[in-house]
Amino acid sequence: MKNRGSFSIAMFLLFTCTLATKCVAQESNVWENYKNAVQNNTEPILPNFSYAGYRFSETGIPEAAHKVFSVQDFGARPNDGISDKKAITKAIEAAEANGSGIVYFPAGKYLINTKDDDLNTIKITSSNIVLRGPKNPSEKAILFFERDMPPTVPEHLWTSPYAIQTKTANESTFITDITGAARRETHTIQVSDASKIKKGDWVIVQVKDNDPKFVEQDIYPLPLNPKWTSIIEDGVQVNERHKVASVSGNKITFVEPIHYTISEQQNWKLYTFPHLTEIGFENLTFEGNWKKNFVHHRSAQDDGGWSILNLTGLVDSWVKNCTFTNINRAIYFSHCAATTAQNLVIDGKIGHSAVSVGGGSTGVLLAFINDKAGMQHASGVGGGSTTATVIWRSKHPAHSSFESHASQPRSTLFDNIEGGFFSGRAGGAVKNLPNHGRYLVLWNYKETDAPETNFPFVAKDMEYWRVVPPIVVGFHGAGTTFKPDEVQIVESLNAPVKPESLFEAQLELRLGELPKWIQDLKNDSPK
Repeated sequence: MKNRGSFSIAMFLLFTCTLATKCVAQESNVWENYKNAVQNNTEPILPNFSYAGYRFSETGIPEAAHKVFSVQDFGARPNDGISDKKAITKAIEAAEANGSGIVYFPAGKYLINTKDDDLNTIKITSSNIVLRGPKNPSEKAILFFERDMPPTVPEHLWTSPYAIQTKTANESTFITDITGAARRETHTIQVSDASKIKKGDWVIVQVKDNDPKFVEQDIYPLPLNPKWTSIIEDGVQVNERHKVASVSGNKITFVEPIHYTISEQQNWKLYTFPHLTEIGFENLTFEGNWKKNFVHHRSAQDDGGWSILNLTGLVDSWVKNCTFTNINRAIYFSHCAATTAQNLVIDGKIGHSAVSVGGGSTGVLLAFINDKAGMQHASGVGGGSTTATVIWRSKHPAHSSFESHASQPRSTLFDNIEGGFFSGRAGGAVKNLPNHGRYLVLWNYKETDAPETNFPFVAKDMEYWRVVPPIVVGFHGAGTTFKPDEVQIVESLNAPVKPESLFEAQLELRLGELPKWIQDLKNDSPK
C-alpha cells in the first residue's frame, strides 16, 4: 500500500489486454481483498454494496395484494380525449383513506395536465400505495402528460416540479449525539442516549463540519478550489440512512454497515428518518409531450418541463416494469433507503436526465435501466451526500454518459454498465464540486464510445469535472486508459474480471447464496 496523507490508497499493477487479444477474465485482487477483510473483520478497500435495494435485496419485489381501486370507478375514461387527472387523484385519496390500496389503470391512454387541469403535482402521502397497470405486456396503460410543468422560479430552469411525488408529513428531528469512533464498513456506533431508539427504527447518521482539515481529508488528493463554496462554507456533509438491528445500552447496531468513518473530532449526530414504505409503481408507461431537440440549459422545458416521478422519503419501495417516453426527467430519488428501480425503459426524444439518486439517499438500487433515448445525463447520483447507490446491469447509448451531479455523493457502484464514458456529462454547479467523493467504483464497465488515452478524472479543459480518485476494475470495450495519479486503483484494464458482478458477489457472500429473484430478473430482462 502507498500512504497518501491519512488515507491508504492501493495501486494494483495494471493487467492490460490489447483489443486484438482475447482476454480471459481473471479473479480480481480487489475482490480477494474484500473477502479477506470480511473474514478477518478488517477494513476492506471496497464498500459493501450488498444492502442496496428493496428489503436489502434479500427478497424480490412483492406482488402487493391490497384492495383494488380502479381509476375508472372514479371517473377516468381512457382514450376519450378528456382529462383523467381528478379521477386519478380521487382514486389515490380513496386508497390512502383505506390504509392501503392498488390504484389500478386498465389498458388505455389517460390524460393528465391538459388545458382543463391545474398544474398541481399529484401527491402520495401514505404507505402501502401501489400504482399499477396491466401485467400483460400487450396491454398498456399510458399516463400521458399533455402540458409541461413550468418552473416555480422562472429564472431557475431546474425548478420545474415533478408530475407525481411521494411526500411524508413529518420532518426529521434530532435524537442524540454520536460518541466515540466507528470504522467504515462496520455496523455499531455509540451514542450518548439510546433511550428513544428501538429495533426496527430508521435513523439518519449525520455530520456537517467545515473544519478545513476535515474538508481537505474528505476530498484528498484533490486540491481545494476556492470556488467550491458549498463544501468550504457548509462543510463535509454525511446523511446516511440506517435501520436499527439492535440496541444494547447506548450501543446501536445497524442492519447495514456505515460507509464513512466516524471520528470523535467531528460532532456526529443521530436524527429521526420519517418515511413511507411499500410504495410501488409498476407496469405503466409515463409519456410526456416533449417533442423538441434537447439543448442543455436552454429552457425550463429542456431541463425539466416533463419531469415524472419525484420519490421522496421512501423505504422498501419500488418502480418496476415501467417505460418513460418523451420526458425530460424520469425519476428522482430523494431521502430514500432500501428502494429499487428495475426493468425500466427510457425512450423517445433525448431529455435531461434518466434515473437520478440524490437527497442523501442510502442504498438505492437501479437495476436493468435501459436508457434508449440517451439522456443528457444517464442514470447516476448527486446531491445531499447520497451513499451506497448501485447502478447494476444497465445500458445507455454511446453519446451519453453516467451522472455524478456533485453535492457530495460517495460510495457509488456502477456494475456491468454498457454505454458511453466521458467527462463533462456528470453535471453539478462549480460551487458544489467535486462531482464525486471517495469510493466511486466502476466494475466491469463496458465502454461503447471512442477510446481516450489517459482519461482524466480531473479535467484540464473545464472546471466542471472533478472526481476523488475512483476504483476502476475490469473496465473494457473501447481501449481507454487512465492517468495513474487520478485513480485509487486500476485493475485488469481492457479485460473483465471475476466475479462478473460485484453487487451479486457481495450479496451472495453475505447471504450464503444468491437470492432467486436475482436470477429470475436476469432471465426475464431483455438482453
